[in-house]
Amino acid sequence: MADDFEFADKVPPSFDRVGNVIKDSGSHGFNPGLIVLLVVGGLLLTFLVGNYVLYMYAQKTLPPRKKKPVSKKKMKKERLKQGVSAPGE
Repeated sequence: MADDFEFADKVPPSFDRVGNVIKDSGSHGFNPGLIVLLVVGGLLLTFLVGNYVLYMYAQKTLPPRKKKPVSKKKMKKERLKQGVSAPGE
C-alpha cells in the first residue's frame, strides 16, 4: 500500500519550469539591467562631455571678468599699512 503512489513517475511543475529556464536562458537576448546601466552610463557620459565642451567654448569666447571696485576707505587703509601717506593728508 505504501508503494502505490499516484504521482511517483511525474515531476512537480515547479521543478519542470526550472529545467526549461536553464535550457532557454541563452536565447532571451539582453539583460534588462544591463540595458538600463548602459543608458544611464551613456547619459552621464554625454552630460559630462557636454559640460566640458561648453566650458572650453566659454573660456575662449567670453571676456575676462572685471574686478570689483575697491572702496576709497579700503584703499586708504592699505596705503597706510604700506607706509605711503594718502594724498591730501
